[in-house]
Amino acid sequence: MKFTKITLLTICLSFLLCARSVTTKADNWDKKTTFTFSNSLEIPGSDGPIVLPAGTYVFKLLDSRSDRAIVQIFDKDETHLYATVLAITDFRRNPAGKTVITFAEGPEGAPVAIKTWFYPGENYGREFVYPKPRAVELAKSSNEAVLSTEANNNTPINSAQEPAAQALESAPVRAQKPSGEEVESGEIVIAQEPAPMVAQNALPKTASEMPLAALGGMLLIGLGLGLRLLSRKPS
Repeated sequence: MKFTKITLLTICLSFLLCARSVTTKADNWDKKTTFTFSNSLEIPGSDGPIVLPAGTYVFKLLDSRSDRAIVQIFDKDETHLYATVLAITDFRRNPAGKTVITFAEGPEGAPVAIKTWFYPGENYGREFVYPKPRAVELAKSSNEAVLSTEANNNTPINSAQEPAAQALESAPVRAQKPSGEEVESGEIVIAQEPAPMVAQNALPKTASEMPLAALGGMLLIGLGLGLRLLSRKPS
């Protein structure tokens, strides 16, 4: 019986270690995604619009526990940080199997401004917040409401615990409508299906949660059998 107990405990421990390993691989909390854009694009900048030429860029999140997101945009090698951008959680009813980015279009020939970013398979995405003066312009040119803030960030941010990151997370966010009216951000960030104006050449690093579910089931079965055997008295 002693040998059986040791064996069962070893098996259960092995299940736990395997489950922990799979959980770590599936935890893509920063949503790191590599994009290749064929046209120039605009991202929010604290001192005015930042226009990125056509090319490859890396988007990822800082580790934030608020209902907001801080998006950082790097070059393809992640050696140069172009911008640290405040974003608000957005929702879509039908998640796509690949990354989707939508844009607030301006005049013909002008760079398109990124509006939302949805990670593969997720209902919740990030809607970018623009400085108020630029948000007013984008709302009029695109005929769509654009999120806005009067907060600025001119310093690099390496952690969500830094004062600059916390200031962004707590900054008031409003929305600018094409009519020029300013409204609460919640009036436009609602359950709606954004149209993917531009498909993506994205290379997101994702991991399936199916192995974790299977291991979880096996773990429960193993624990049940183990408890049943351990509860039997030796004859």
